[in-house]
Amino acid sequence: MNFIALKMLIGDRAKYLGIIMGLTFASLLITQQASIFVGLMTRTYGFISDTSVADIWVMDPKVQFVDDIKPLQDTQLYRVRSVDGVEWAVPLYKGLLKARLENGNFQTVIVVGLDDATLIGGPSEMVDGQLADLRHSDGIIVDTVGATGKLAKAPASPGGQRVPLKVGDTLELNDHRATVVGIGKVTRTFQSQPTVYTTYSRATTFAPRERKLLSFILVKAKAGEDPKAVSERIRRVTGLAALPREEFKDLTVNYYMKNTGIPINFGISVALGFIVGTAIAGQTFYNFTLENLRHFGALKAMGTTNGVLLRMILLQSVVVGSIGYGLGVGIASLFGRLVRGSELAFRMPWQLLVISAWAVTVICVFSALLSIRKVIQLEPAIVFKG
Repeated sequence: MNFIALKMLIGDRAKYLGIIMGLTFASLLITQQASIFVGLMTRTYGFISDTSVADIWVMDPKVQFVDDIKPLQDTQLYRVRSVDGVEWAVPLYKGLLKARLENGNFQTVIVVGLDDATLIGGPSEMVDGQLADLRHSDGIIVDTVGATGKLAKAPASPGGQRVPLKVGDTLELNDHRATVVGIGKVTRTFQSQPTVYTTYSRATTFAPRERKLLSFILVKAKAGEDPKAVSERIRRVTGLAALPREEFKDLTVNYYMKNTGIPINFGISVALGFIVGTAIAGQTFYNFTLENLRHFGALKAMGTTNGVLLRMILLQSVVVGSIGYGLGVGIASLFGRLVRGSELAFRMPWQLLVISAWAVTVICVFSALLSIRKVIQLEPAIVFKG
């Protein structure tokens, strides 16, 4: 009976392909849009991920997300270091500054100032140069995307390609000379601005003078200490906000989820894919069943039970669902590979594949239920009618 069910399904080539196309479109749109959404949300805490050596982030209590900088007094660093359970605590500067390029144009950059002694929080992978080179006079490290993109030098000839920054080139940051001593790889951030690393003391020199310039304090808990417990001690002793790394990520993501239109925009796209897929697959599968009612009637007349007919319909639904899901996810994966390294954010964790599979399953179940109801109500005598 399974062979008959598959022969009935494949025999009507137009409707067979129509159902698969509907499910493929639904699977593709749901997976692709959800992957872009996850990619964007991942970028919101990209800077936190890159600074993975620290267990705890200490900041002003009013900070709402990682780019919401509310500077602290430098003396807070020593108060945090005195808290029981803290192995080390280092300062971190993070701010937006204007960089003057070689051709006179200005470009906003994210300047990150690392602790002068340890350089904790720098790029985890260096393409050219070494992290220790930041100790050279006026030294900065530029991320690879910025060096080849917005900070690249003008082409040598009109219409030519821009020349990427390299070690030895110079920039001007807030009227201060800065020399590129390295190129490093960093995770792209939501702001999509070039990232420039330097020492904390040099970053505070580049920045406009303010009474408070300390953006964050990075803390490492002692071995055997629970970061959450140490965070609570820091909050109790200093009155500052102290969050373990994962909680700070959650805080950042929740801010963008609640205060931006990103979830709504991508949610509409995913819902549209689900609705369109349901409409196309459901209607086509129902019409397919209507056209094959005489065959189901003949099988009923020969003694086939409703249970066997239902299994036949479910088998047909599973086959087209599996093919449509596989094609949709495959196309979405290919799309993600093609845009890898571009400005478009794309991340496809395995959980998204499960969600997409669940959505396609719901569409197939709905389509099958429409057909099953018709088959159950079918009278075998229909096969004898003209």
